[in-house]
Amino acid sequence: MKIATWNVNGIRARAAQLCEWLQRDRPDVVCLQELKATAAQIPAECKVPDYHAYWHTLKGYSGVSLHVRKDLFAVDMESRIVQVEHGNLVIASVYVPNGGKDYAAKLDFVTKLAAWASQLHAEGRELLLCGDMNIARTEIDVHPKERKPNAVGQRPEERALFENLLGEHLVDVGRAFDPDNPNLFTWWAPWRNLRARNIGWRLDYLLAAPAIAQRATSCVVQADVGTSDHAPVVMTV
Repeated sequence: MKIATWNVNGIRARAAQLCEWLQRDRPDVVCLQELKATAAQIPAECKVPDYHAYWHTLKGYSGVSLHVRKDLFAVDMESRIVQVEHGNLVIASVYVPNGGKDYAAKLDFVTKLAAWASQLHAEGRELLLCGDMNIARTEIDVHPKERKPNAVGQRPEERALFENLLGEHLVDVGRAFDPDNPNLFTWWAPWRNLRARNIGWRLDYLLAAPAIAQRATSCVVQADVGTSDHAPVVMTV
């Protein structure tokens, strides 16, 4: 099974690329972020009939969605964070506010996200949290040329909250497969040819319950896909 997360940075601008990618890779579960569109503005071609889909779109908000192949399993969609439930499994698509305009709101969001994940773990649920966390987890997750101690997304208190979110019940699958790679990035600022030079940050994650992480066979960044400033991240289980 393939589970993918992608911050498309505007689904209307990326509609054709999204369709091409879905046809090429055929992921079983797709989590999208930064739709930047209301429900009425979602392009028709993005409403792929092979998938159950939940679009969480509000005017003025970035918007996220979650898509599950109809032949995979029956699903129960909920909208608190945009999640799908199947037995003990919970898959959630999440976009953490970047914090540039309201840093306190970002910290509060991640604090509440960690509490929610901890509660699911206490209930015996297996969580797969997918999306743009807008936090580079450690120094290795930022290219040396982009490291700034007080930059939002790199601050110590953000990273501490990220570690609290992980706790002992979530695994950073991408880093688990590539623990020492200093060039593992998912986002590149859209100037100075930074993507082609791979001068970026790792902001997009698949965070999985240990039992799910142990079954994973790969987790890769598809830096060649699309024109968003983020790349898809795809885990195979």
